[in-house]
Amino acid sequence: MSTAVAASPVDDQSRRPRDDDRRERQTEASPQRVDLGDVVRRVALGRQGRMLGVSPRGDVVVVRWEYPGGRVADITVDGRSGRILGER
Repeated sequence: MSTAVAASPVDDQSRRPRDDDRRERQTEASPQRVDLGDVVRRVALGRQGRMLGVSPRGDVVVVRWEYPGGRVADITVDGRSGRILGER
């Protein structure tokens, strides 16, 4: 003779945090990245010169930029928010 046991509401609630944790880990594992075209447009805004290249590097994107006169700079952009972090 088999007996079916219904899951109690407590069991359902105890599973939810694990599911939420799993979703958080997936989000962290595959971070939302900014579009490289958007990064280049943001860097170009208000700057004279031209882009020489763009490369994602971990959590940042580096845009190599040539200013009029030939000076070349690497502009670092946050890969998630698109915010310009600095230039060297």
